[in-house]
Amino acid sequence: MIEGQHGVTWDDWVALGEACERLGFEALFRSDHYLALDGQDGRGSLDAWSTICGLAAGTHSVRLGTLVSPATFRHPSVLAKSAVTADHISGGRVEVGLGTGWHEGEHRAYGFAFPPMRTRMDQMAEQLEILRGAWAPGPFTFRGEHWTVEDLDAQPKPLQSPHPTLVMGGAARARGAGLAARFASEYNVVGVPPEEAAAARARLDEACRAAGRDPADLGFSLMTGFVIGADAAEFQTRLDRLEAWRGRPVDLAGWLAGTPDEFVARLREYADAGVERVMLQHLLVRDMDALELIAREVMPALAG
Repeated sequence: MIEGQHGVTWDDWVALGEACERLGFEALFRSDHYLALDGQDGRGSLDAWSTICGLAAGTHSVRLGTLVSPATFRHPSVLAKSAVTADHISGGRVEVGLGTGWHEGEHRAYGFAFPPMRTRMDQMAEQLEILRGAWAPGPFTFRGEHWTVEDLDAQPKPLQSPHPTLVMGGAARARGAGLAARFASEYNVVGVPPEEAAAARARLDEACRAAGRDPADLGFSLMTGFVIGADAAEFQTRLDRLEAWRGRPVDLAGWLAGTPDEFVARLREYADAGVERVMLQHLLVRDMDALELIAREVMPALAG
């Protein structure tokens, strides 16, 4: 999972797509932000869905998606159309992450409205309704407080059936869990330890049962930062580089950190907590050696 707003160039994206395919990573996700986070202004960002369309044309097997697109950034019909376009270009490899949006500064700078959280949750709920309706067969009408579509039979439909993987991001609190149970293919939590992941999974299971859905039908994932090294010395070298890049010390709480054996042990704890896949937040985007190490020593230990 790449934080594209931190100056990731198109050449970087091409290299990352090639590395993911060569090394056997399942998916390449990117954030959907327009301004750098943590006050690191000036690094810049290419648009998320335009990037995904470009990568879709130049890759063959890796899945591609946002983690996550703010409901505040795009009209739901635009997001639905962008996702379908990427789905066709990729041959059916697109995943759509959706959240409420949280970075007030980029909303203000780019002129996006940033209403209170309750309103943003309302907007996301309507986005989910319209996405699912636009992707479904036949005409669809929806009248909400924020958006209305009438007799929409959006063509073409996605290649994936019944629709692209729809990933909701958040903390799995009551309303978000309820929306996920109704609409999502997968729910993603960020940077939590295994015990908090297990609690979120339990809340999602309960929401699914309340909605009459089999909890096993809703996927569950984690996005987290990581630092890895073949040994303690390499780990420290990579951590030093990361801290230099960020301009401050890194708090590794909630991160995957250590040697490959330590990675594998921690990932098994997450698996026991109900996590089915992990999106690794790769901040040193030109560090392909870290990806090589994961592919060589972590992925085979978890296979099967």
